[in-house]
Amino acid sequence: MGHALVLNASYEPLHIVTWQRAIQLLFQGKVEVIEEYDREIRTVRLSIKMPAVLRLLTYIPATKRKHIIRFSRANIFARDKHICQYCGSQPSKSQLTLDHVTPIVQGGRKCWENIVTACKPCNQKKGGKTPAQAGMHLRGKPGRPNWLPTSILQVEIKQSPERWQIYFRTDLDPDSSSS
Repeated sequence: MGHALVLNASYEPLHIVTWQRAIQLLFQGKVEVIEEYDREIRTVRLSIKMPAVLRLLTYIPATKRKHIIRFSRANIFARDKHICQYCGSQPSKSQLTLDHVTPIVQGGRKCWENIVTACKPCNQKKGGKTPAQAGMHLRGKPGRPNWLPTSILQVEIKQSPERWQIYFRTDLDPDSSSS
């Protein structure tokens, strides 16, 4: 119950955000609340229902969405398929870290080409060295993906909150459309 479904202005499901991000989008005036959970969010001065489904006020065309590749922790993990780029293991989410291939202290930048997914043991082993200095090898050359890892909304409909399910309907009951 800590997440909200974000719909395009056309009611097409786009992605899922945390309740904190949902509140941020609401206060920025970028969305309207379509569905709410029963749970309330309270501050000293405010009490509002937790958003369950949000709709963007401005339509984002599918062609424009394909070109937006946000540099983020989640997108780097998705690009690297949640696999350590040094040892090839696929540790639990809590054991994944981001590693600067060329450390910042050696002039490395925060960019697609210099940051990879690493498990905690490999990241600690590498430390503030380059892979060559640490005697480690990268599984592949990191780079900017030419696809948006978060563009595919993967939700198992049966396990999604009930308030979301109407927005995932792909079929219409033929009996309900005939009068």
